[in-house]
Amino acid sequence: MSRLRIAIAQFNATVGDLAGNAARILDLARRARDAGAQVLLTPELALCGYPPEDLLMRPDFYRACAAQVAELARQLPLPVVLGYPEEDQGKRYNAAAVLDGGAIRASYRKHRLPNYEVFDEERYFAPGSQPCVVEIAGVRCGLAICADVWEYGATEAAAVAGAELILTLNASPFHMNKQVRRYEVLRDRIAATATPVIYANLVGGQDELVFDGASFALDGQGRLTHQFPAFTEHLACVDYADGHLLPGAIAGPAEREAEVYAALKLGVADYLGKNGFPGAILGLSGGIDSALTLAIAVDALGAEKVRCVMMPSPWTAQMSLDDSREMVRRLGVQYDEILIAAAMEQFAVSLAPTFARIEETAGPKPDWDTTDENLQARIRGMLLMALSNRTGRIVLTTGNKSEMAVGYATLYGDMAGGFAVIKDVFKTFVYRLAEYRNSLSDVIPRNIITRAPSAELKPGQTDQDSLPPYEVLDAIIEAYMERDQSPREIIARGYPEADVRKVVGMLKRNEYKRRQAPVGIRVTQRGFGKDWRYPITSRYPDEY
Repeated sequence: MSRLRIAIAQFNATVGDLAGNAARILDLARRARDAGAQVLLTPELALCGYPPEDLLMRPDFYRACAAQVAELARQLPLPVVLGYPEEDQGKRYNAAAVLDGGAIRASYRKHRLPNYEVFDEERYFAPGSQPCVVEIAGVRCGLAICADVWEYGATEAAAVAGAELILTLNASPFHMNKQVRRYEVLRDRIAATATPVIYANLVGGQDELVFDGASFALDGQGRLTHQFPAFTEHLACVDYADGHLLPGAIAGPAEREAEVYAALKLGVADYLGKNGFPGAILGLSGGIDSALTLAIAVDALGAEKVRCVMMPSPWTAQMSLDDSREMVRRLGVQYDEILIAAAMEQFAVSLAPTFARIEETAGPKPDWDTTDENLQARIRGMLLMALSNRTGRIVLTTGNKSEMAVGYATLYGDMAGGFAVIKDVFKTFVYRLAEYRNSLSDVIPRNIITRAPSAELKPGQTDQDSLPPYEVLDAIIEAYMERDQSPREIIARGYPEADVRKVVGMLKRNEYKRRQAPVGIRVTQRGFGKDWRYPITSRYPDEY
């Protein structure tokens, strides 16, 4: 009778913290041993964190990883399947090793190197080609690493080599609907091999990426036997006996709003925590975007680490002030109000002589234009950055994906800051997240959710003065940017040609702005970050 208890270490690794990650793995190995496990499975590149990016270009990085692997192996109380980067004879690999008895007992090199979406592994690694099947407590275990299970070949080769069970190490980042897709691809592999799969995934925030964990196991018929909770560290065991996975705990799925909110919260907590920022500062406007950003920041960091600043201009509505004050009261955060009318006047005085000379040749300007509007935003940006310098806290920007797409934001103004919390959240989904957060406790005043969105940079302004309705805007952006549909195809879906032309034109013109925007958390399949690489200078005319 063959029986194996496998512990899955769903833990939050920090990129580059080799000693810290190794210490965590050692602690998890001891806990796994105490739980009766016979082997511990870690995520992809667990030793160094994922993705290490161009650290993988450095020879000293591989030397440090090799030394840490050797040191860790000598201390482990049970076999551990460890993900780490390996250099061998001038080639570099995304590898997994079975550490047992103080040494590397077996090793595997990732076959499929993803080079799409946020992945760039062909830049760093050479592909492996050989299966690895290692016997642990009498059970023949085949190894696979992340993308190996997304395509035909690697797991099938392991099954041919005699694997009874597939152990796969993963650093699979979150986006909406990702878990459903993981089940689908694993079931494709199982259909070809009839071999159970145990899937250990990384959890935690790393710059724009969030890893959701959500590790799981599927039996030889593709049935879910274990499901770990998402967005939290977790250590638990999976039992394999006589060719079958024994049923275990299954965490229920979350609603889309709940999982996106959890991803944003984890992304904020880890970006500030791992980079050592003592807290966050953000500008309140009385609008929905800053309100949602504030709620996420407080939930991620605690009220004591968040400071808000309201910077009213002559055009700021009393409702905006009242709603901001009420939300601050509900959350208990530090709050300041700084009037900017005097600064606006001083800028006007300073610029007047130069503007007058410009108008002598260019003609008179309107009484009010975007120059006046953007000055307000830039004054606010300077004030926020001054407070950031004085306190050491990072400024969280509050722009959403809809605004980033079409450039409805002020460079060096409301785009000024260090981390863009809702950068990959469409405006229509911002409202859904606000309603979700209020379903937990009522922190966002109702007026903020129901009022017409406005930048309040001139009297009576609303967003729809400059943009199509957000339902239309978001649908066009999603089709063009995430699905790569041409304007002709979008128009054929029933969207007004004038709106499509306007939105696509704005999206293309504002690439230069997005390149200067702070990094932000990715929650869709394609965000304005690693997986959006469009030229700033381009005359491609699009298909109409």
